[in-house]
Formats: sequence, C-alpha cells, structure tokens
Amino acid sequence: MPFTLTPRYDDNPRLEELVGRLRAYLTDELLPYERAHGITPESKLDRATLESVWKRSAELGFYGISLPPELGGQGLSFTELCALKEELTASGAALSHSVLGDMGGPLRVGAIVKYATDEQRERYLLPVVRGERACCFSLTEQDAGSDVRRMRTTATPDGDSYVLNGHKVFSSAAPFADFAVVVARMADSEETYSAFLVDLDTPGCRVLDGAVPMSGQQMEGDLVFEDCRVPVANLLGEIGQGLRIGIGRITLNRLLHCPSLIGAARRAWDLSVDHAKTRVAFGQPLLALQAIQHKLADMATDLYAARSMVQATAAKADRGENIAVEANMCKLFTAEACFRTADQAVQIHGKDGLTRGHEVEQIFRSLRMFRIVTGTTEIHKNAIVKALV
Repeated sequence: MPFTLTPRYDDNPRLEELVGRLRAYLTDELLPYERAHGITPESKLDRATLESVWKRSAELGFYGISLPPELGGQGLSFTELCALKEELTASGAALSHSVLGDMGGPLRVGAIVKYATDEQRERYLLPVVRGERACCFSLTEQDAGSDVRRMRTTATPDGDSYVLNGHKVFSSAAPFADFAVVVARMADSEETYSAFLVDLDTPGCRVLDGAVPMSGQQMEGDLVFEDCRVPVANLLGEIGQGLRIGIGRITLNRLLHCPSLIGAARRAWDLSVDHAKTRVAFGQPLLALQAIQHKLADMATDLYAARSMVQATAAKADRGENIAVEANMCKLFTAEACFRTADQAVQIHGKDGLTRGHEVEQIFRSLRMFRIVTGTTEIHKNAIVKALV
C-alpha cells in the first residue's frame, strides 16, 4: 500500500471502525456545528455548548472510550487512543478536546480513580465519566512550574477539615469545572504534599479568569483559596501522596499529548499542500517550485518520524513496560518536529500564514506552546540524559 500521512488501520478492525466513525462525526456533525455557531479555537466556551458535545460524544461511544469497561469505557489500548487523538486535531475542530473527554472530562479522572474511596468515586468521578460534571487539575503556581516543590499553597488540618490557602494558576478547564483536584503542601512540613477534591463553589474558593495563552484558547483559570475548608473525607489517597498523584500521571500524559500535536501538524501539512496546489506565483503553482517541494518533504518526514516514535512507545506501554525515557524522547522530538512543520506551513502560506485568525497561524501558536507545556524541551533533555548516563 502506498505511504500516506493519513493513516489506515487495516490490521486492527476495531480501530479502523472507530477511526472511520470518528472521522464521520467530526466531518458531518461537529465541524458544521462549529461553523453554524461561530465557534473558533479562541472562542470563550460556555458550559451548555460543551455539555452538548459531551452528550453527543457519549451517545456515539467516544466520551471516555479509553476507560476500562467497569468505568463505562471500552478499554482502548494506548496505541488505539493515540490514533483517535491524532484524528481529532487533524480535523481542525475547535471542540476536539471535548470528544474523548480530555478537557475536564473522563480522561482527567481515569488516572486518579485508583486513589479514590467508594464515596469519592460515586460523588465526584463517575458523574464526570457520565458527562454530568467536569473537573480540573490544579498543581501549577506562579513560581512552581517545573520546580513543583516551590508550591506555597498549604493545607492545614483543623478538626474534621483541611483549610486551604494559596493561589493556583493555569488550571485547564477551571472556567467550566465543578470541582478541582488540588495538590497542596501540608502546612506543618516543607516536603509533604497531599491531594484534595475541592468543590469550586466552596466558601473561600474563587475561580478567576486565567491568563490567555498564546494559542488564544480561553480554557485556563486561576484558583484562589482563602481559608477554604475542605472535609477530611475529600482527601484523595493518603497524606503525602500528592506529588505521586499529581506528577505520577505526567509520564503517560507526555506520551498522550504527542498524537494531538501530530494531528495539528498533519492539519498544517494538508492546508499547505492545498495552498501550494492552488496558489499561483510567477505563472505557476507554488508546488512546481523545488523550494516548496523540499519544505513539504521535510514536513512529511518529521511527521512520519514522530508518529513512528509515538506508536512504538505506546505499544511498549500496552505491554506494561516502563516508558519513562521513551515518553520524554517522544515529547521532546514531537514538540520540536511539529513546531518545525507549523513554521514551514507559515512560510509556505506567506502573507496568509502571518494573518491573525488564519488556521495555519493559529496552529503555529498552539504548537509553539508545547515546547514548554507538560515539560519544557530542556526538562525532557535533562530527564533523558539522567536516565541513560
């Protein structure tokens, strides 16, 4: 079969069927819905709009599809999940993050369910799986990013409660979430961190509009805690497990971000090919110019290499093997390669690629972020060398 950047899954009938249905939903329903309602990647989204996507995605079996059957999912392998995540961003849909439940949905709770009590599962996590509630994860602070131990949000035991004080930033999905998983330092210790389930309407908890990242997406919020009382029953896991809960999911998340980046870069490739075929300069299409051909060749090669790394690492994760080094390698290479692809796409589009609101320009800004988000390029390099040398 001839090579194509649009993958086929003939060797996996279940995945082939899922990808086919997902592409149909995105093309026939979600993208027309966005056009009809004027939704762009930079739109300020309301809860009703998101819930409509959650509900329809759940009806089609996509919402939380990667969760185990006992949680309402289909137990997708990491390899299969990567394939679906690539398709979502390759479609160009602004609401693609809500189809599987990445933004405030079941993919957020899947990694923490093992720490939850039965009561916490029933009250907090299962409603998220059903699309009835939404959550955010709150770890980062203004001066505590990569160096997470600089966090200053504290939890003080007080009778049947913990009292939280502090300020969290860049909590994705906070503007429309019902509760947060908050990691805080125990007030009587410099090195003990715990995680708490905090209802965002609790007295002493405020949700503020967060800084708008360069992608323009308005999905971040700040959480401010001022003598916010959280019941002891809302401690997630045990005292001292906060960083394990907060950071323990990061290795897998670094891998699972990669297919989304590849999909966005694949979208930039598709737009660039179409533009090169139709844009005429000096009496011929841009595609006739060898300089443009070489850019497209470099873009395609980077995408193939990135996807190959991710697929190999996902397969290793599916076998239950340790992927700590490979996940850092995947995130490092994919973030850099996909940004190079977006940069070339801007160059091919010329003036249009520089125009605010053009899809290629928006992809460029989004992919630039991921050289920092979920671990900077430099942090990944540090981790790789530390593990290998």
